[in-house]
Amino acid sequence: MDATEFRHWSHRLADWMADYLEQVESYPVRSQAAPGSIFSQVPPAPPAAGEPMEAIFADFERIVMPGITHWQSPNFFAYFPANTSYPSLLAEMLTAALGVQGMIWETSPAAAELEEAMMNWLRGLAGLPAAWSGVIQSTASEATLAALLTAREQASEYGINESGFAGQPVFRVYASGQAHSSIEKGVKIAGFGRRNVVKIPVDEAFAMRPEALEAAIQADLAAGLRPCCAIAALGTTSSTAMDPLRAIGEICRRYGIWLHVDAAYAGSAFILPECRSWLDGIELADSFVFNPHKWLFTHFDCSAYFVRDPGALVRTFEILPEYLKTAAAGVNNYRDWGIPLGRRFRALKLWFVMRSFGAEGMQARLREHLRLGQLLAAWVDAHPDFERLAPVPLNLVCFRWHPQDQHDPAALDALNEQLLSSLNLEGRIYLTHTRLNGVYTLRMVMGHPDVTEAHVRQAWELIQARSAQIAAR
Repeated sequence: MDATEFRHWSHRLADWMADYLEQVESYPVRSQAAPGSIFSQVPPAPPAAGEPMEAIFADFERIVMPGITHWQSPNFFAYFPANTSYPSLLAEMLTAALGVQGMIWETSPAAAELEEAMMNWLRGLAGLPAAWSGVIQSTASEATLAALLTAREQASEYGINESGFAGQPVFRVYASGQAHSSIEKGVKIAGFGRRNVVKIPVDEAFAMRPEALEAAIQADLAAGLRPCCAIAALGTTSSTAMDPLRAIGEICRRYGIWLHVDAAYAGSAFILPECRSWLDGIELADSFVFNPHKWLFTHFDCSAYFVRDPGALVRTFEILPEYLKTAAAGVNNYRDWGIPLGRRFRALKLWFVMRSFGAEGMQARLREHLRLGQLLAAWVDAHPDFERLAPVPLNLVCFRWHPQDQHDPAALDALNEQLLSSLNLEGRIYLTHTRLNGVYTLRMVMGHPDVTEAHVRQAWELIQARSAQIAAR
């Protein structure tokens, strides 16, 4: 492909992308593809000779598109959103064109310095401590692993990096029973051992109980174990429960434990001053993460990780081979701020998004999502055959279908599983589930940039109609 052909196809694909995003509601939200149906259409080996782009793009539409679940549909109410926006998409196109490898300042000064500036913007917007420093990680899972590794090294006086775990105490990591599964994964990778994750009980709102955390710490100390890291969730995955940050932070300070705050989804809400009460005590934490690629209109991957002491982070990850030595001073070499050496120019899309929307534009959309969450919660509460199963601090509603004449727990679980499967197979909306207190629970989150009350009302009417159809069989 030469520049002329590239120019032709770039214009054609830009038109296709604009058409797709305008028409995304015409697709089934969840892919209707059967397992193996995409793989079976791809030849077992690449072609011997190059093929024309016309044929490649035709196969993209024929083979790939039927296997796409359309996360950018305003009828996508599953998991948590993976938001995009036109400004972010334009920046991603430029990022791909530039092909920047931003491992150190010298390999792209703009990438390094714009990242520092964007982290400062986000820190101010979210009301985080002004003295903290930020870096973009790929995901909250990677940021949590970085926190665990830094906590490990600080607790071992950086001895594990040098000599391994030999001679070290058994370290313990604390998180609530509602914490994200990436914590256990990170604990395994960091070498703590999965059995050393201590699951702390939660209260009726599914938030960590501080007194139970302190009791677990005291029991571990009495057993000769070493408390190392605690992870507080501001917005758990299942229900967006908010752990009491100040109480947890005071306990961690008392026992010298690293406190990491996982706000992967909910952290975007802290750009709203009225939501910052959940941040009370943030100055007691050591690290904090949230994902603009979930609820702040920015393409994946873009996870904002903030630390109170960047020196501890850099000391954990820093390694300096000869070929990366430079004379640049007073700059951030972000390869030392996390796990990977290679780094994309992810700050560019944040810059485009925040300048295009402005703080007030981002806040207005998030406030609308919160309003829609409360509206759906009110509809659920008012319906005699549905019940809400968790508080709604943000825009996620956890509920189930509970016919008045049905009280068997297993039967209720089966009914709700049938309802969810039926809704998702039809493809007009997409929901997911979790379990709260062992109960099969439907989750519906309103976070798409263009979701409206009409979309939510249509989804709620469809849920009611489908449950009535199932009940009538």
